[in-house]
Amino acid sequence: QVQLVESGGGWVQAGGSLRLSCAASGRSFSGLGMGWFRQTPGNEREFAAAIGWSGGTTYYGDIAQGRFTISRDNAKNTVYLQLNSLQPEDTAVYYCAATPGHRSGSSYHGDYDFWGQGTQVTVSS
Repeated sequence: QVQLVESGGGWVQAGGSLRLSCAASGRSFSGLGMGWFRQTPGNEREFAAAIGWSGGTTYYGDIAQGRFTISRDNAKNTVYLQLNSLQPEDTAVYYCAATPGHRSGSSYHGDYDFWGQGTQVTVSS
């Protein structure tokens, strides 16, 4: 089992930035591919970014548009998502996810076995 706890969400004006964190516990963090997704009411989860076990491989979804950066610190069992140039359409609940079966990470939400509770990001115009 893996427990994931996100933090860092909040309210920001358009053009602003936030840094999301996801702390993992329960098994070896360096054995996990990690990802970030977001979801709005009535919609499916959208892929934001993923990172491989060593941090050497990263993937970004279309929603990132060069504005998001994923990173990880295996010594701290934490993965981060830096959100820049935020726009109102980025308003969503952002979820952290872990996959032991895809150590390089994955853009497909079905590949992830463990999910955090989510952190709300609200961007005002």
